Amino acid sequence: MHLASQRRPFYRDLTFQVALGIVLGVLVGVLWPELGARLKPLGDIFIRLIQMVVGLIIFCTVTHGIASVRDLGKVGRIAVKAMVYFELVTSVALVIGLVAINVLKPGVGMHIDPAVLKSGTAAGGQGAAAAQGFGEFLTDLVPTSAVGAFAHGDILQILLFSVLFACGLASLGDTAQPVLRVVDVTRQTLFWIIRVVMKIAPIAAFGAIAFTTARFGLASLLPLAKLVGEFALTCVVFLLLVLAPISRLCGFSLFALMRYFREELVLVLGTSSSESVFPQLTEKLTRLGVDESVVGMVLPTAYSFNHDGTCLYFAAVAVFLAQATGTALGWQAQLGLLLILLVTSKGGAGVSGSAIAVLTMTLAATKTIPVGSVALILGVHRILSAGFVFVNIVGNCVATVAVGHWEKAVDREQLQRELQAG
Repeated sequence: MHLASQRRPFYRDLTFQVALGIVLGVLVGVLWPELGARLKPLGDIFIRLIQMVVGLIIFCTVTHGIASVRDLGKVGRIAVKAMVYFELVTSVALVIGLVAINVLKPGVGMHIDPAVLKSGTAAGGQGAAAAQGFGEFLTDLVPTSAVGAFAHGDILQILLFSVLFACGLASLGDTAQPVLRVVDVTRQTLFWIIRVVMKIAPIAAFGAIAFTTARFGLASLLPLAKLVGEFALTCVVFLLLVLAPISRLCGFSLFALMRYFREELVLVLGTSSSESVFPQLTEKLTRLGVDESVVGMVLPTAYSFNHDGTCLYFAAVAVFLAQATGTALGWQAQLGLLLILLVTSKGGAGVSGSAIAVLTMTLAATKTIPVGSVALILGVHRILSAGFVFVNIVGNCVATVAVGHWEKAVDREQLQRELQAG
């Protein structure tokens, strides 16, 4: 009874505030589109404030987590388990995405002539595809400058430098303790900044949704409603048939986990940016009882390699565009598409806008689906991106707890206690 009386009013809950911001944003975008179109900076400023500290948070979390362990064998073991998990689950996501789009066929009957579509996107996409192959992707993992990696916000490069720096500190033993204390204090300071920034999250969601609705309108979404519905159904199927069983095997409920991260999940629906919640996920996963070294290794790596929702999106949209343009795409061609997506999906960044660039690069690599057809889904991309970023976040949280479970690095009592408290 005492705990219930101490609960804060519902209108002070961040989940309610962000949801309210989304609803008000839709209303403003529909009723006053000119005003809504001018509200885009509200969302952009919020995302930039988060991006401003994400690189440093990754560095501090990974460095402190690994260097505190001092067992480099354990670090390698965590990394191998995480990468195997990522590849298996994202492969399953691609298969589910391909099967669902082939069964429901939302693009069949559109009879779009790709020649009438604007070619600007196509040209840019082909150039990007020609410039970036798998070899260059591997080369780009290594920064030419550690400072440059932070300046450009490249998560993979920051992660690589952080791991090497942490291993160097771990090798020094007690000598590294003063540096570790500075790193830990810096991390706590950055989390304080995030808690302050999160207070404007409802305003950011309001501005982002108002701009989206004003820019594209509700009517423009109707012709592609079948694709949106198909993709939403695919996301639900993936959550129920893949992530829910994995969670059950690891001793926790997927839905309890989603409730625990409800504020972050509602926020990504409004901003379509997974970067906007990375610091909060790091803090709350540690609070769940997952060992700091596991969180520090798995979560940042998952942001670059464990794109469950993005894989569902790529599979669905690529085949949808083939259906819409009447492009013949048999199962052999789709198997080739799946293999290409296994590589290109790893290049997606946390900000959902990059998905269009990666999709364009993928279509150019297939040499079958017209690259210019990407213009067809620009109107609903924002809606689709909200869905796949949502699934990405849930998948990354499940992956972190699952790897911690296999490493016996999760405090089971604390996990259940936190999930029950919500």
